[in-house]
Amino acid sequence: MKKSVKRNLIAAAFIVPSLFIFINVVIIPFVMGIVYSFTDWDGFQFAGSKFVGFQNYVQVFQDSDFLTSFGLTFKYAVCMIILVNVIGLSLAMLVTSKIKSRNLLRSIYFLPNLIGGLILGFIWKFVFTKFFVQVGEVLGNSSIFFNWLDDPTASFWALVFVGTWQMAGYVMIIYIAAIQGVSDEVLEAADMDGAGGWMRFRKIMFPLIMPAFTISLFLTLSNAFKQYDTNISLTNGGPYGTTELVAMNIFKTAFSMNQYSLAQAKAIIFFLVILVVTVTQVVISKKREVEQ
Repeated sequence: MKKSVKRNLIAAAFIVPSLFIFINVVIIPFVMGIVYSFTDWDGFQFAGSKFVGFQNYVQVFQDSDFLTSFGLTFKYAVCMIILVNVIGLSLAMLVTSKIKSRNLLRSIYFLPNLIGGLILGFIWKFVFTKFFVQVGEVLGNSSIFFNWLDDPTASFWALVFVGTWQMAGYVMIIYIAAIQGVSDEVLEAADMDGAGGWMRFRKIMFPLIMPAFTISLFLTLSNAFKQYDTNISLTNGGPYGTTELVAMNIFKTAFSMNQYSLAQAKAIIFFLVILVVTVTQVVISKKREVEQ
């Protein structure tokens, strides 16, 4: 057997099982979901379902709760993009400096990402509802230390805080890899030319780590739009639906209201919006990258 044929067979042995799983778990359900969204499917048997055309999609845009949750999700995504990347990059700059505890700090900052979103939400729910209230009573300060999850505005920022706390350490790792890939000669040349710390970062370091920024921005954006587990365990959409993100709205439409075809239409629209936003972000970010 020729080496090329043997190599192709080995590659196929690794690719085909994964491709088979991907097609059956992602592609086929996605295509079926598109078909279901044009029917009055009841969530059980497709046989007997009637074709209703774009009726579900029209109903989606008449659903004020869905539109509100979409606006809230956009707000959440913008906050996450800014905070996660600013904090993640700052942490990466810190742990790639010459401080002695940098390896320990890397582990500490990355640790929240190892905790599942559901568990993380329940942990911080205890902090916001119990610990904050106790601290507020002891310090006599109820302007900061109160039950954040009872207030519509504070509960949203609690969701942002927990999401940032979880993901900042993850993007930190991406930025660390990019920073360590920058040539020392380039930085030494900048120092010899008299560039200050901020000038060196803005004009040299940041353009060179732009590919990492593109990746981090994409991951943060997609994860923020798809946020569900922390949303349900931390706030469960409350108080009074003021923190209900799109993923939770779709889930409730299907499994609480039993409107499966409507939920599927919402999911298709949600997918298209995420696709357009993320592709646009990647294209714009790619144009700003600098070849090293």
